[in-house]
Amino acid sequence: MNPRISLTAAAVLAVFAGATHAQESTVAPADKTLDAVRVSVKKEDALQKPLATGSHLGLSSLETPASVEQIDRAKLVEHGDTSIVDAVSRATGISESPHPGNGGSELSARGFVGSSSVTQLYDGLRPYGAIGVTYPFDTWFVDHIDVLRGPASVIYGEGAIGGVVNIVPKKPTRGPIENELQLGAGTERTARAAFGSGGSLTDRLSYRFDVSANRSANWVDRGDSRDLSVSLALRYDLTPDLYVTASYAQGFQHPMQYFGIPLINGAFDRSLVSKNYNVGDSEISYRDSWTTVSANLQPSDALNVTTTFYRMKSNRHWKDAEDYTYVPQTGLIERSGYTEIFHDQEQYGNVTTATLEGTLFGMQSTFSTGFEFNHTTFQHDNNSPYSGTSYVDPYDFDPGSFINAAGTYPKYRSQSNQYAVFAEDRLKLTQRWSIIGGVRYDHASVNRDDLVNGVGFTKVFPYTGWRIGTVFDIQPNLAVYGQYATAADPVSSLLMLNATKAQYTLATGKQIEVGIKQTLLDGRVDWTLAAYRIVKNNLVTADPLNPNQSIQVGQQSSRGLEGTVGAQITPALRVDANVALLRARYDNFVESSGGAAVSRAGNVPVSVPQQLANLWISERFAPGWTAIAGLKYVGKRYADTANTLVMPSYTTVDLALAWQPRKDTTITARAYNVFNRHYVQSAYYDETQYLLGNDRRLELLLNYRF
Repeated sequence: MNPRISLTAAAVLAVFAGATHAQESTVAPADKTLDAVRVSVKKEDALQKPLATGSHLGLSSLETPASVEQIDRAKLVEHGDTSIVDAVSRATGISESPHPGNGGSELSARGFVGSSSVTQLYDGLRPYGAIGVTYPFDTWFVDHIDVLRGPASVIYGEGAIGGVVNIVPKKPTRGPIENELQLGAGTERTARAAFGSGGSLTDRLSYRFDVSANRSANWVDRGDSRDLSVSLALRYDLTPDLYVTASYAQGFQHPMQYFGIPLINGAFDRSLVSKNYNVGDSEISYRDSWTTVSANLQPSDALNVTTTFYRMKSNRHWKDAEDYTYVPQTGLIERSGYTEIFHDQEQYGNVTTATLEGTLFGMQSTFSTGFEFNHTTFQHDNNSPYSGTSYVDPYDFDPGSFINAAGTYPKYRSQSNQYAVFAEDRLKLTQRWSIIGGVRYDHASVNRDDLVNGVGFTKVFPYTGWRIGTVFDIQPNLAVYGQYATAADPVSSLLMLNATKAQYTLATGKQIEVGIKQTLLDGRVDWTLAAYRIVKNNLVTADPLNPNQSIQVGQQSSRGLEGTVGAQITPALRVDANVALLRARYDNFVESSGGAAVSRAGNVPVSVPQQLANLWISERFAPGWTAIAGLKYVGKRYADTANTLVMPSYTTVDLALAWQPRKDTTITARAYNVFNRHYVQSAYYDETQYLLGNDRRLELLLNYRF
């Protein structure tokens, strides 16, 4: 081994040497070869790769007049994130605020929070209705993740004013069969096991199979969690121009039954960090599946047609005491909100697109058009009005049992029928100057049946979104761009609309964005810079003349700067960084407080950090050895619209050391949140109740390829 040890490697070794007393070690996912962890001068230029999420035109990031980036398999392995939401929050300007009510999947982008504003896709397919996405959740199954920041309604429909996250799974590949086994263990009784296999079975038939299981006791009392996922995909090449792919994926999650800790006299009390105030027989479970059949036809280099039929099924169950309040007079914690809810959601649909390259008025043109439709059913069972109260000592208590005073039974059933038609075109006015435009018409009909009172309603939501952008190549690898786009968001999840919210129209928005992108030094360095402003109208606010009534006149806006840089400093050393600076505000927002209408104009929206940054350094400091260090910064957020309750800023540091003793074997040791920073990840529905993020964890992973 080379006797020289880099500063990065020394830091990694020091942390593991000083922390061996902290329990066992564990693991994080790895890729097929250490090349995904090592740095290579020949690494594919990130700005030149075609990205399907930014448009239907097959453009690269450099050719797209928008902020779009990809977290590829190599980055997923390097970062060591086992959950999708953690992995996505490494992207520029994206933050996470997961809690049980949203399936642990809530994201924020450009000042807008939640599944009604940040659309999450599975291989380009959208679970309709903006209900928290609970599959996929494990990065083992992921080939790459595309992130498009800013309005994307022209591509994916309503609910994407903040951005889009597209999770693309591993797929069948032609070639020799390759297998991968992953085993790991770590602190807090963490254990991981995963297996993957793929390749050709015949000249025409190829496959991909993956299975993964994880479990942990986590950092809070009674914090056990476990999950299991499996996926299988088969591809059959009918002709050289046509292939068909069928896939099935299913995941089961039993996450922590944890709803955070209450503020004590309005402040965060660190002595409660490990406390879990849920009842002893609590339950949270998610079971999801995706079935798809797709066909891809490319009769010529100029024409490509894809069509995908799919079925999505999701069952979710919550049974918890969700609300905790400190009572100063007694020094006890009051538990209320004894809530049991069942979700039963099923969706069938199709997405079809065709892309044609040719000429228009003598200029090179790439044109794409398509349609989408789906039918979704959703049933909601609960025990409303969620009554029940109990009191426990903050530190020493019997968790007790769930109180179900009203009984749990079906409350309502919703159905939606949605269809859309869309088109995009890229026209190259010159070899250096292009214009990209798009338009999409969406039509959604939502019907809700009240299963208790026998009443219901039907609401139709039509919307036409469009965007226009331009890209100018100052040099072959240096481009400036500008874009104007429109978007729409529902005021609430469409499948959970009640009669009151059904009166409102979609909230509408618009964005203007300009930016610059460049790759230089033969692809060893790339950087981007974007500036934007988004305005969202038709927020539901309290009527200033009658605080007990709501009207749809509010406005929210954001403007910001986002920058990224990736640099191959030496053949062995690589640095990647991103930063986002944001100014998000309520421009016109009134709410009822104490029976009076109170303006929140000028305040920062809830759960929106206005500064975000990520830094990653990896160095191959000796043959077979790679050291990795990562830093994540999240600025302060507010838990309430009055901006009186602060979730402080935080910084976490992760370190890793990867050793490849043989070509087919990699051993990786990781330390997450090295300095054991106790930070607030989100505030639950009760703004005085904070959910904390992971503490320090040590993991050791063995990855074997054969």
